Amino acid sequence: MSKRLTILGSTGSIGKQALEVTDMQGYGITALTAAKNAGLLEEQIRKYKPAYAALSDPEAAKQLKIAVADTDTKVLSGKEGVCFCAQLDTDYVLNSIVGMAGLEPTLHAIRAGHSLALANKETLVAGGSLVTKTADRYGVKILPVDSEHSAIFQSLQGCADKKQVKRLILTASGGPFFGRKREDLKNVTVEQALNHPNWSMGAKITIDSASMMNKGLELIEAVWLFDMKPDDIDIVVHRQSVVHSLVEYCDNSVIAQLGVPDMRIPIQYALTYPDRIPSPVKQLSLTDYGTLTFEKPDYETFGCINICRNAINKGGLFPACANSANEAANLAFRQGKIKFLDIERLVGEAVEKAFSKDDYTLEDVLETEKYAEEFVLSRI
Repeated sequence: MSKRLTILGSTGSIGKQALEVTDMQGYGITALTAAKNAGLLEEQIRKYKPAYAALSDPEAAKQLKIAVADTDTKVLSGKEGVCFCAQLDTDYVLNSIVGMAGLEPTLHAIRAGHSLALANKETLVAGGSLVTKTADRYGVKILPVDSEHSAIFQSLQGCADKKQVKRLILTASGGPFFGRKREDLKNVTVEQALNHPNWSMGAKITIDSASMMNKGLELIEAVWLFDMKPDDIDIVVHRQSVVHSLVEYCDNSVIAQLGVPDMRIPIQYALTYPDRIPSPVKQLSLTDYGTLTFEKPDYETFGCINICRNAINKGGLFPACANSANEAANLAFRQGKIKFLDIERLVGEAVEKAFSKDDYTLEDVLETEKYAEEFVLSRI
């Protein structure tokens, strides 16, 4: 019987590629959600005929409801509508919502007992123990979609005992500003920061890649996904984005997952695990690349990684603060309100002045989000 899938964030980069995977594999679609792109969501509704659709923007949802009135799809709105879609009866929920907005739908999907393919890294960065404890309580396996975490997940297959794992190695492309020093980054433009050398991604994550904040967030996510200590996770810059991440074992053997930089591989593996099936992705030819390079990150120039490592070492709500402060600063940079290096400065200051607690609730996380956003806005 064909699998059925709910995609949260279906109009974004990951969501659109997930739909390409469903096209090839013949999966059905239970529900689709987005933020406010009513035009594209209408096209998706007409093609995939989901039972439900939701837009978190109420005005956009009103437009969509009128536009698809001739279909059988029921249109919902607001955060409540997205969370309703997350808990509908289905085989998989793929969460590719950008930012903290993905946390509550993740919890709703877990509580409904659905298999969760997770592309929303902020869920684990901000929610951490709250999300993993909820997943344990409901017996839900979180299947990573981020290319780096999928690579680690794949490289761990066949590991008989977690105690055999010595170290995780996350690879980073280095973004568009690799090799530059802080002085060179003072006046870079949004357009320059959005010019990623290898990946086609949404604006927010592309800016995160430019600042290397994304690698700090991925470090925190890896701590929760794989139950690792932060000090046992390293980062290496790999400009070609062919080696997606690696696992080092206690005998110093290292297993890596390689492939062309195409998100459809990790998306499909999350939906077919533990099976592998043919994909539309181009076959890797190492001779086409010729040389693969690996270098240490420049932590002085790209200090966001240090902020994130410090936040997860401190634990509690500090990672949530780092994440939400970055969301606000990232947006402010894209809007032309601050300079590129101000992202790191504002995130660092917000985390330094944050409050925290080890045993936190969803309300605590949301309160931290509010604090971090207001802190950043107050300094613009």
